[in-house]
Amino acid sequence: MKINHVIHNFYKHFFLFLLFALCFNFSLAQSDSTRITLVVENESLKNVIDSLETKTNATFFYLEEWFGDELISIAFENETLPVVLEELLSKTELNFYILDGDKVILTKNNIIYDELPNNFFIKRDSSSILTTAGTDQRQLRPIFYSDRLVANDNRVQKIQVGKASKEVKTSLAKISGVAINASNGLPIPDLVVQIKNQNIRTTTDETGYYELELPYGINRMNTRALGIEDATFELYVYNSGTVDLALNEGLEQLDEVVLEADAFRNVEEATTGSAQIDSEESKNIPLVLGERDILQVARNLPGISSAGEGAAGFNVRGGKTDQNLILLDDATIYNPSHFFGIFQALNPYTTKGVDIYKGNVPAKFGGRLSSVFDIQSKEGNTEKFSGEASIGPVTSNIALEVPMKKEESSLLLGGRGTYSDWILKSLDEPDLANSSANFYDVIAKYDHKISDKHSISAMGYYSKDAFSITSDSLYKYSNRLFSLKWKHAYSEKNRGDLILSNSNYQFNIDYDGEANTDFLLGYKVNETELKYNLRYLYNSKHTFDYGIASKLYVVEPGSIEPSGSDSSIEARAVDQEKGLESAIYISDAYKVNDKLLIDAGFRLSLFTALGASTQNIYQEGEPRNDGSRTGSEEYGEYEFIKTYIGPEARFSTRYLFTPTFSIKGSVNSGYQYIHTLSNNTTVSPIDTWKLSDLNIKPQQGYQYALGLYKNSEDNMYEYSLEGYYKQFKNAIDFKTGAQLLLNENIETEVLQGDGKAYGVELLLRKNTGKLNGWLGYTYSRSFLKFDSEYADERINNGEYFSSNYDKPHDLSLVTNYKFTKRYSVSANFVYQTGRPVTYPIGTYRFNNADYVYYSNRNEFRIPDYYRLDLGLNIEGNHKIKKFAHSFWTISVYNVLGRNNPYSVFFVTENGEVKAYQSSIFSIPVPSITYNFKF
Repeated sequence: MKINHVIHNFYKHFFLFLLFALCFNFSLAQSDSTRITLVVENESLKNVIDSLETKTNATFFYLEEWFGDELISIAFENETLPVVLEELLSKTELNFYILDGDKVILTKNNIIYDELPNNFFIKRDSSSILTTAGTDQRQLRPIFYSDRLVANDNRVQKIQVGKASKEVKTSLAKISGVAINASNGLPIPDLVVQIKNQNIRTTTDETGYYELELPYGINRMNTRALGIEDATFELYVYNSGTVDLALNEGLEQLDEVVLEADAFRNVEEATTGSAQIDSEESKNIPLVLGERDILQVARNLPGISSAGEGAAGFNVRGGKTDQNLILLDDATIYNPSHFFGIFQALNPYTTKGVDIYKGNVPAKFGGRLSSVFDIQSKEGNTEKFSGEASIGPVTSNIALEVPMKKEESSLLLGGRGTYSDWILKSLDEPDLANSSANFYDVIAKYDHKISDKHSISAMGYYSKDAFSITSDSLYKYSNRLFSLKWKHAYSEKNRGDLILSNSNYQFNIDYDGEANTDFLLGYKVNETELKYNLRYLYNSKHTFDYGIASKLYVVEPGSIEPSGSDSSIEARAVDQEKGLESAIYISDAYKVNDKLLIDAGFRLSLFTALGASTQNIYQEGEPRNDGSRTGSEEYGEYEFIKTYIGPEARFSTRYLFTPTFSIKGSVNSGYQYIHTLSNNTTVSPIDTWKLSDLNIKPQQGYQYALGLYKNSEDNMYEYSLEGYYKQFKNAIDFKTGAQLLLNENIETEVLQGDGKAYGVELLLRKNTGKLNGWLGYTYSRSFLKFDSEYADERINNGEYFSSNYDKPHDLSLVTNYKFTKRYSVSANFVYQTGRPVTYPIGTYRFNNADYVYYSNRNEFRIPDYYRLDLGLNIEGNHKIKKFAHSFWTISVYNVLGRNNPYSVFFVTENGEVKAYQSSIFSIPVPSITYNFKF
């Protein structure tokens, strides 16, 4: 009986199960066979779901918060419910599952499984979640989360990414997004994004964009950047998707964050000879008269120097000052300094930072041989009105950030000025009675976010200097810049920047002497450029940068006109010069594997000298002078005079021996079509600018570099050793006794020859801790060679000689010690070999007249340069809720009172040759500056 009862119950349950299965399959078949015709125009997804419920009698289960505001336009004709749902939800992160034929369960991100994949229980690596399911796609295993994998910390944000699918074509999911500052909506560049316990990390670009490839499942993601709180996210990765990050500011963690990001760049990027300076870094470095100056900080880095104290411009790795491309928001700034180079012509509170390339230069930059200083100004606060200002002994600065439309647009305003004229007139010193020195600069920048894919920014800048170091001459120069940038994203992979810029630099001398020889003398350089830079993220291994650019130069080499009705000076001007420089470029950052990275690029530049112009023609093979000139040729307005084509190679590579130790090498070549002619010994910036033409060839440069980079103790210490070798062709110099100003036949005074430079740069840097700073040392040499069969075209008998800026030894020590978060002391020590100079070594008498006999050019050197600066920094309390945060800087420049000569010159008095030296600061210069931020 018991056996029969068991058999009876078995068959009873079996038939019930069979009946349930038949009913379920019948119901499902009914659902699949139900045909739907539906036309939707600009309806929300919620309304479409409601319509489907009415047409099919199916019940949908979901959360309304999953539906966005996007409107849908779609049409179906005689389709089944699964087909309709598949198409309807294809562009969302929603999946569906049909239960019992009339119950539709919607899920966000994940998927409901009613059976396990084949081979699910086969033992496999714990990190593997894919099984093979064909040649071009893979089957995704269900992702199960255990409590030990999921963080219970409320500070860890949990984010679901992507729409789950049973089949995928890749083994990794692509995650991308934009990181912004939660307080003002501005993008966060150079944010380090790292996956915990995996060798996966990247940094955001200037727009805050980042991209990673992650395994499916749980990934712990950490972020860190300068001035931003460290954040941790738990990503539940179902598929490729977007993760935008809104991060909070972290004012108390600045010292810990900035150097971590720099350390990763130092070891991991492929570019040699690059450096990045944040404007905040100049805050704790004692500089002259307490001025914050990122360009002066740059001069303390290996490989960057100047001709001397008070010299404008930079000499980078043995190059001339005109071989540096200095950009402010993509517009060229020809003279980025005030008052003999003592102050920078940039407001420190509107300046975000500078990227310096002195080794391998990215292919998007061109037109200069030695370096690129890419200076970026800040973006204004889009959330609230804020500002920053300082009051010093000589200058005052202010910057204001004005939200124009919350989270969309802002206006940044900055101004600087000096009251040194008032100080000079207040001093009881007769020698300074007629002296004057004043300057100012202003900047305005407007940023507007049109949409997630489009934004524009416009910048305008103007600076002006006027100073008099003699009683009869007033020197004036000005910079005027404008740039307009449109940033847009065609897709997540392809983005571009369209940039229009204009730069104008003008220099004048107003001479007012005792005789009737008063005059106004000046020159001007103007350039207008249009360029289109694009970036294509092809895949995880290849990132392409490509673009096109064209620049029009208009140079007025010099003019003079009488000042006043009694002046006997005759007005005249050197003919205006024009030139068109264009280029196309492409580069590929190729990640071969986790250790090897290659950045290869090519740039093709073209330069055409344009009329109207009169070009002299000289007998070939003869020195250019009045005697060898055979005629001239006239060219009409914008007529082509001469075209030069310059292919340029940009190649660099990096190999990681370990995550903290790498070796890099690079090869770089370039062409330069605009040049300056200067004797480099005067304090006033009276250079002559010249474009390449029929008689002046473009300069060519080649650089080879190799370096080792090492970080240690969690990036607390940074070490780098880099060597380089450079060659120049058609380097420009002038003949002995040349007349450069207002010379209509300037090519007769110019020589073109060869140059070479080589050196080794050492940087030791401590990034964190109470004591931080760096020690930089450079051994470098720079030589020029001008040889010819004609004596007047040879210098130093045709042998290599030291350039004006050849300084074999250059050492800088920058330190800062923090006693507390509010009090710190800093020191800055600089030592440089004295630069070359030409001395008179004898006298001789000819035709009853005395003459001075000079040595070979640059055979001697002025005394070595060294200087020590000290500073005390006092910050106000760090309370968050206060009107303004203050910062005092007390410093002494040139503590040792060293009388460092800038130049040496010689004067004949009563038949005797006397030597004199000019110095800028020969005594200690104390200063106190009050800074505040609100």
